Amino acid sequence: MSAAAVPDGVARRARNGLGLLIVAYAISLLAYGLVGLGRRGKVPGDLGPYAVALGVAFVGGWLAVRFMARRADPVLFPTAAVLAGLGLALLYRLRPTVAGEQATWLILGVITFVVVLFVIRDDRQLDGYTYTIGLVGLILLLLPIVPGLGFEENGARLWISVGAFSFQPAEFGRILIVIFLASYLAGRRELLAAGVGRFGLPRAKDLGPLLLAWGASLGVLFLERDMGASLLLFGVFVVMIWVATGRWSYLVIGIALLALGAWLGYVAFDHVQTRVDFWLRALEPDRVHDFGYGQLAQSWFALASGGIVGTGIGQGSPDLIPFVASDFIFSAIGEELGLLGTTAVLLLYLILIGRGLRVGIERQDSFGKLLAVGLTTIVALQTFVIVGGVTRLIPLTGLPLPLVSYGGTSRIATFIILALLVRLSAGRWDGIRQRKEAS
Repeated sequence: MSAAAVPDGVARRARNGLGLLIVAYAISLLAYGLVGLGRRGKVPGDLGPYAVALGVAFVGGWLAVRFMARRADPVLFPTAAVLAGLGLALLYRLRPTVAGEQATWLILGVITFVVVLFVIRDDRQLDGYTYTIGLVGLILLLLPIVPGLGFEENGARLWISVGAFSFQPAEFGRILIVIFLASYLAGRRELLAAGVGRFGLPRAKDLGPLLLAWGASLGVLFLERDMGASLLLFGVFVVMIWVATGRWSYLVIGIALLALGAWLGYVAFDHVQTRVDFWLRALEPDRVHDFGYGQLAQSWFALASGGIVGTGIGQGSPDLIPFVASDFIFSAIGEELGLLGTTAVLLLYLILIGRGLRVGIERQDSFGKLLAVGLTTIVALQTFVIVGGVTRLIPLTGLPLPLVSYGGTSRIATFIILALLVRLSAGRWDGIRQRKEAS
């Protein structure tokens, strides 16, 4: 293919992206309208302003991709847009009083998305600030333990308060840590990949980064008392070092350390033991109506009552589940949209995760490959943990379902991840173009 054909490919991706975005916009408006019909028998009165605001946000994000990352993957932003739109409709159905607030956070998330694309014109910019980015990320992770700044909620110390504003800095800290790890591992992958023995076990001196990351995750666990954030941080590192080295031994050792860290957290903290007890005994007859046990039981009852096609939006009783707008929003989807709805949502996440991993696979440079894999793994692990928790596959943790659950900090952080993946995919296309032009 000649270099002259490349612009045709760019135009085709732009058309595909716009077409998918129109579908995402239509689905989002349809879901919002059905919520009003299901709850009150009429279309919401603010559907017009909502449609305008959502349309401006979606089109603004698409234009940013079109003009600042023209060769980017055309599927990433529309897939995130439909998840965000569905999330707003579900939050309007579950907690009407916070729907406007979450719509504002969505708009701020798209603005952040545009700003990141504008500031980071080349992902290689990030590779030049390895330790500075790592230090800032570590500070953000540990900021909630600062006296007078951080505060505890539901047994975990994850929040900080600045005046009337509160947020979870770890959501942004994780992204910076992943950037640091991508840069660090890219420069040392050959040394770390040098194994010994028949099974290619890592040398003792090469276990240092793995043990250091394990120690950092334990620090988050014991200082902030949050099992979910700790295991997510270490899980992302294990996946990245496995991809960097290609050694299964790192993956096996990492999983063993992950299990050991989980056990230490269970032994050390009463609230972790309580969550495990909820998980194991949720459906016992004498426990179903207790608050902690009941939320998992109600989650199962909601999923079961939804059946194949669901009760219909606004026709179920998801409010019986405590924390339904945050921890258990997937159960609400299962009750009112049924197995078909939950499958559709999981497929959307699968598309988002698959495209992110594809960006990593097709990148030729180690830094871009590891960064794409690390960022995608954050989304993948968060999705697995929350879906596995509400379906009682694993004990429940406090992580949000990306782009869908209640939470402004998580929404903005996910849009930052999305912007970085878009930039990385655009870099991939630039590299293809340069190689074609050179040939």
